[in-house]
Amino acid sequence: MYTTQLIQHHNQRRIAVYFAYDREKYNEIRAISGSRWSPNLKAWHLPDNKVNRKYFGISLFDNGQLAAETVQKLDYFEHWMRAKRYSENTIKTYMEVTVIFLTFFNEKPIEEINHEDVIYFNNVYILEKKLSNSYQNQIVNGVKLFFRTIEHHSLVIQLVLRPKRERRLPHVLSKREVKAILEAPINLKHQTMLSMIYACGLRSGELLSLRPSDILSDRYLLHIHQSKGKKDRIVPISDKIIALLRQYYKAYRPKHWLFEGQEAGKPYGGRSLQLVMRLAVKKAKVNKPATLHWLRHSYATHLLESGTDLRYIQEILGHRSSRTTEIYTHVSNRSIQQIKSPFDDL
Repeated sequence: MYTTQLIQHHNQRRIAVYFAYDREKYNEIRAISGSRWSPNLKAWHLPDNKVNRKYFGISLFDNGQLAAETVQKLDYFEHWMRAKRYSENTIKTYMEVTVIFLTFFNEKPIEEINHEDVIYFNNVYILEKKLSNSYQNQIVNGVKLFFRTIEHHSLVIQLVLRPKRERRLPHVLSKREVKAILEAPINLKHQTMLSMIYACGLRSGELLSLRPSDILSDRYLLHIHQSKGKKDRIVPISDKIIALLRQYYKAYRPKHWLFEGQEAGKPYGGRSLQLVMRLAVKKAKVNKPATLHWLRHSYATHLLESGTDLRYIQEILGHRSSRTTEIYTHVSNRSIQQIKSPFDDL
């Protein structure tokens, strides 16, 4: 039987493995990539990663500083959120921030943590580290849910001063810049992916989750399933995009996902798509740090400038609140360019 311990070895996180000598176990440990013997520890140690943690039954949330009972509660919290169908991104974020919070108070029993501790954490950890407003809200939301769900008591979160939400204007490209970016890729698949993000106002995750059956070409519509907020929606697609998709389909013959990676049956990777965008921006000689989401912002702004009603734009983008969509009115040129400066009358 193995006994494991999370350790720091030469400034690296490692898993120390202790066991009574057994030839079979010895060969098993040696076969693991990156395993090393330490005469000082009198133990084998190996890289601390997800694969090795799963192999030895170590919780992904055990950082070596938390009590075993706390780790069990974190595991239950993760399973509870997954059972409640929280999105994977939300689960990942809430687990990360809750682990940070509980580690900060690792010498205090969980049942004794109160709202004053949250205020202290906010002042000492978040503000001193100058973490972003959005990250501060994520910590408050994650910790609040953990204590309400696992500890069955609510922290008085209302006493914690939340930061005012930052209102930043979306980044928008001109139509000329968008055209140059979409025409930059040599690869037909890359061109089709970038074109669809702009032409349909898609989030990158929505694009990569599409299946061939989601293209309703006879109705000139695209069906997006269970996107942000677990919502379905329908967006229009044009003749030009349908023609490009048909050309792409004949060349690549996707089976399960509309855009598949090198391995058949698996979706194209998010990081790979980001790299495609970066290379296209560079090749198009657009001297801006444009991202995939800039294409979505540009789509919404260009729709508004062409006279599309804001309510339709909200529906197409899948915004829950009209206030989210209204931000595009601040970057639209349609009204701003009509304003005459009093300087011209001098």
